[in-house]
Parts: sequence; structure tokens; C-alpha cells
Amino acid sequence: MSSGLRDDFGTASDAALVMAIARYRQSALAEAYRRHSGSVFGLAKRLLGDHAQAEEVVQEVFLRLWNTPDRFDPERGSLRSFLLAHAHGRSVDVLRSNSSRRRREDRDARSAAESGYDIDREVWDLMLAAQVRDALAGLHDGERAAIELAYFGGLTYREVAEQLGEAEGTVKSRIRIGLKRLRGSLQDAGVAMGDQ
Repeated sequence: MSSGLRDDFGTASDAALVMAIARYRQSALAEAYRRHSGSVFGLAKRLLGDHAQAEEVVQEVFLRLWNTPDRFDPERGSLRSFLLAHAHGRSVDVLRSNSSRRRREDRDARSAAESGYDIDREVWDLMLAAQVRDALAGLHDGERAAIELAYFGGLTYREVAEQLGEAEGTVKSRIRIGLKRLRGSLQDAGVAMGDQ
């Protein structure tokens, strides 16, 4: 494009610039940007307090002008006020989005902190379960079977006795002796046991 045409845009009215933008004249958009981007950036920066986000708002405002130049009506105000109104609206959207993101991040951080406790607890439970399995493996077969059916199977002494084909007294005795040996094994492994 010749410098003469560029000079024409340099002296053109804002309304003429917008008409040229509607005809996809990039040099008209460049002139509108040269004239008004400083004001748009200043408003966005003041509202957002962030240089990078203010620059993004400027890009979006001028991209919107490029894509929908017919939205500008010179009878309703100047191009600068039109662009500033869009910058204000977009900046408010960004502020809302930032606030919403911060709330979401805070919620996620709290959730992660709370679940962090659950993860620690789960690791502890898994370690404890492994130690209990090892201690159970060290019991005599009769003791282990009676304890597993009673404590992990939820059966009564009578049901355990029926399941194993043993007398109920024998089952009770095996469970009592087995629990005592189990408690000793777990204490030796460093697991504190409450009084049973």
C-alpha cells in the first residue's frame, strides 16, 4: 500500500476509519490502534492492575472492532468512548473470571489439603493392614481361621464353630489365644494396640 493512502488514514476521521475497517483495510485498523490503544490499555490496566491482562483486553477490543465494525455508531459517541466501553466491559469480565478462578483454586486447595489427610490416613491404614496380615500369617491355622471368620467375616462364635466343625468352647479359646498372640506380634512390630 502506498504511503499516500496511509497518510489519508492518518488524517481520516474515526468514522472513516471504521468504514475502512469494515472493508478489511488493515492500515485503517492500525491507525485506530495507534490513536486509541493507549487509552484502552490505561483503562484496562487501572481496572485489572495487571499489565499482561490489560494487553489481552486491548487485543480483544481491537479484534472485536475488526470482526464487527458495524457495532460502532458514530451518532452515539466517539470511537474512543466506544472502545473504552468495550474495554471496561471486558475488564469487568476478566475480574469476575479471576475472582471465580481464585475461589475455585481456594476450594481445590482446601479439598486437596483435606484429601491430603485422607491420603496420609489411607497410607497408614495400608501399612497397618499389611502388618496385621503378617501377624495373622504367624498364627496357627485354627487360630487364624477362627479370627478371620469372627472378625473379618462377622460371624458369631456359634457360626464360626459350625463353619469349622468345632465345639464353640474350642473356637472361643482359639480366638482368645490367637488375639493375644496377634497383639504381641503387632506390639513387636511397633503398632500400639488398645486394651482388648
